[in-house]
Amino acid sequence: MNQRREFEIAYVGLKPGIHEYEYRIEDKFFVPYGVQDFENCIANVKLSLEKNNGFMQLKFDVDGTVNAACDRCGNTLPMQLWDEFNIIVKMVDDPEPMNEQEEDPDVYYISRGESHLYVGDWIYEFINLSIPLQKMCSKEDFGGPKCNTEVLEKLRKMEEETQKDNNKAWKGLDQFKGLE
Repeated sequence: MNQRREFEIAYVGLKPGIHEYEYRIEDKFFVPYGVQDFENCIANVKLSLEKNNGFMQLKFDVDGTVNAACDRCGNTLPMQLWDEFNIIVKMVDDPEPMNEQEEDPDVYYISRGESHLYVGDWIYEFINLSIPLQKMCSKEDFGGPKCNTEVLEKLRKMEEETQKDNNKAWKGLDQFKGLE
C-alpha cells in the first residue's frame, strides 16, 4: 500500500460521531521527511476523529520509544514518547486564506469539496514534539554504563579551564569594592 494513502482518511462517507484509527510508526515512515535526529522509532498513534456538521475534531495520542543522542555525552539513549494533541478541522469554501490568517495552530481549514484528510504530516509533527527537549540520562544514571566516559572527562577538564579563565578576568576588580 502506498504510504501516503495509508494516512488518508476518506471522511465524506463517515457518519457523524467518533471514529477510531490506529497507526504503527517506524523509521521507514520518516524517509520522505529526510534525516531525523533519532532512530529506531516504534510509536503507536491512536487517532480519534469526531465528525460533526461542518467540522471535525481530531485527538492524537502518541505513545512509544525512540533512540536519541544524549545532549551531554553523545551516547544513544532510549527516550519515551507520550503526548496528546488536538486539532479542529473546519470545512470552508476557500481554505487557503483562512489557513494563512488563522493564529491558532490547532485549527486547520479544508475545502468543502475535499473528500480525504491526510494526517501523515500531523503524525510526523506530533512524534517530533513528543520527544523530550532535553535528552540526557537521569542524575542517578549520570556517569553510569550508558554514558560516554571519555566525553564526560573532556567536559570536566573544559569546565575547570573555564573556571580558571573566569577567575583571571575578575581578579583586578577587587580593588574597586567599596568605592562609591
